[in-house]
Amino acid sequence: MLARQRQERILEQVRRSGGARVSELVGVLGVSEMTVRRDIATLAGRGLVARVHGGATALTGRSTDEPGFAAKSDIALEEKAAIAEVAASLVEPGDSVALSAGTTTFAVARALLAVPDLTVVTNSLPVAQLLHESARSDLTVVLTGGVRTPSDALVGPVAVGALRGLHVDWLFLGVHGFDERAGLTTPNLVEGATDEALVASARRVVVVADSSKWRVVGLSSIARLEQVDVLVVDAGLPLEARRSLGSRVGRLVVAPVPAAEDSAPTD
Repeated sequence: MLARQRQERILEQVRRSGGARVSELVGVLGVSEMTVRRDIATLAGRGLVARVHGGATALTGRSTDEPGFAAKSDIALEEKAAIAEVAASLVEPGDSVALSAGTTTFAVARALLAVPDLTVVTNSLPVAQLLHESARSDLTVVLTGGVRTPSDALVGPVAVGALRGLHVDWLFLGVHGFDERAGLTTPNLVEGATDEALVASARRVVVVADSSKWRVVGLSSIARLEQVDVLVVDAGLPLEARRSLGSRVGRLVVAPVPAAEDSAPTD
């Protein structure tokens, strides 16, 4: 198992249980204590966990915590790639697409490079840069403008004003968290208002979120689960959550992640 894969497993355990002991992780990962401690130190250095004696704990989990784009870029890469492939398969040549900010929507943008003749509206600087650098003559990119957030989103009145007059076929929306009661949320109030404008601009709303976002609640609501036409998640989402979400969203799609299965520790 690669170091990045181990660190993703550690982060998943910490998020699920609120913390993890080195001794437990040694058994789960099948590696030495020194390796686990080194992985925890790496995650702590990136601001993803708190390093404590004997293990790691989750950070505060406050509803206003907003990790930056770079901090999230190396997490759940296989899951995001699988989600992105499923999401991009919904789009046909000639469609208009909106992409919100986030690392999962960035993966969707990369997958959309295989679809010809698209118009893409986005408030994400990394997404706009990726699409611009493709230098495709059949790709039109509209960047909303606005004030930049830690997640490299452009938000605020300028962004909302730009979106009000637009009507797209698809919105691919990344979220900080999704929850049966709170719905879709973000820790940034201004970004929440911009995401609401994105939702209003779209004929069909597709939420792309890896399973670690389940029951994470940010400060600001974006939309209710019932407003979601398609929710694309990875196979790590618990069965109970799948049943709950399946009755609330228009369609729940679970993206297979073969790499995650291949990397599972053996006895």
